[in-house]
Amino acid sequence: MAEERTVSVPSSWMTLSGRSGRAVARACDIGIALVVPVAAEYYSGEYDLLLGGLMGLCLLARRRFSGTVMAVVLALSLVQLVLYDLPDMPLASAPAAYNVAVLFAMMSVVHHSRTTWMPYLAGAVVLLVTAAGTVGTPALGIEPFVDLHTLLILWGLTLTVWLTAFALHTRRLYAESQAARAWHAEREQEQGVRLAAARERAEIARELHDVVAHSLAVMILQADGAESVLRKSPDTAQSALQTIAATGRDAIDDMHRIVRVLREGNPDSADSDPPRRLVTLAEIKVIAERARAAGLAVDVSVEVGEGRLSPAEEMTAFRIVQECLTNVLRHAGAGAGVAIRIHEEQGTLLIGVVDDGAGTLSGRGVGGRSGGNGLVGMRERVELAGGSFEAGPRLGSGWHVRASIPTRTK
Repeated sequence: MAEERTVSVPSSWMTLSGRSGRAVARACDIGIALVVPVAAEYYSGEYDLLLGGLMGLCLLARRRFSGTVMAVVLALSLVQLVLYDLPDMPLASAPAAYNVAVLFAMMSVVHHSRTTWMPYLAGAVVLLVTAAGTVGTPALGIEPFVDLHTLLILWGLTLTVWLTAFALHTRRLYAESQAARAWHAEREQEQGVRLAAARERAEIARELHDVVAHSLAVMILQADGAESVLRKSPDTAQSALQTIAATGRDAIDDMHRIVRVLREGNPDSADSDPPRRLVTLAEIKVIAERARAAGLAVDVSVEVGEGRLSPAEEMTAFRIVQECLTNVLRHAGAGAGVAIRIHEEQGTLLIGVVDDGAGTLSGRGVGGRSGGNGLVGMRERVELAGGSFEAGPRLGSGWHVRASIPTRTK
């Protein structure tokens, strides 16, 4: 018979595992193996004890090589019948109690089988072998040794053992499927946790970049401007210092919320504050005014009906405009002109930000913008919202950013 590789699982009647489970299983194997030679001692045939001992010894390997063990036990049973039918004097007894080794071997094949057909083949072989005992095997000189009454008893015993083994086999397969399902569910849960953590880290990284980069860019430019006009125009310097203070307060407020998320790790809790300050499109005018104070010529046009956008969509539009202004401040500097256009068209929010680069050719100074975290963060925000994003240098000088985001019409 074909070899079948089994997977170690708890048996249907034993829940021990590890060393204890293996020790109990080995003790059971030894006990079953000893039953066969002990039964053979009650027979007077010269080779009964030897045949019984060999059968019991084979049963020690029934878990790993169940098919081979059954084939060897059946072969020993055939030798037993040949020795029983010798014309001069029988050297073995047949049928004998130690032939229970055939049932043990069959039970092992059924219980440990990894295929659907092996249990049925094992049962059919035992039934056919016992049925052959009613007619004998003339080619081997074996005369009939089982009458009809004995055959029915043997068949009944075989079917009882087979059904018991098949029930254990079914239960083992069910336990394996449940264990595999639990393993896959655990892996999927761990993967989901890792993905959620990665998304949260990416979101926090984007928020940190938006808050720190924009706020520092505005504050640095305002500080430089205030220093240059401190003695010539105290009022202008005072206005710049006020802008620095307001920008710093907003940045600290956003940083507190982000740090709270990092500490508590529960940004979605209903009892906690939102992880970031909720902003609206109206605040675009605030950051535009600060950019003007830093030296940019900003033109803003927002044509979106009130209540037409969700908070997430307004946040995405705000962060895109904020990052664009930060890039203009960093790469073009004071004196650059920026045009911001935001409008809704057929269920799509269109965002366009164009700067003239303060007259600097696009081949100079824009390379830093193409590879920084700012454009990556903007692209990620738009793609998460299901939209499209485009950014690149203009012909001549300046830079353009275009984004389209599908909206949820309220």
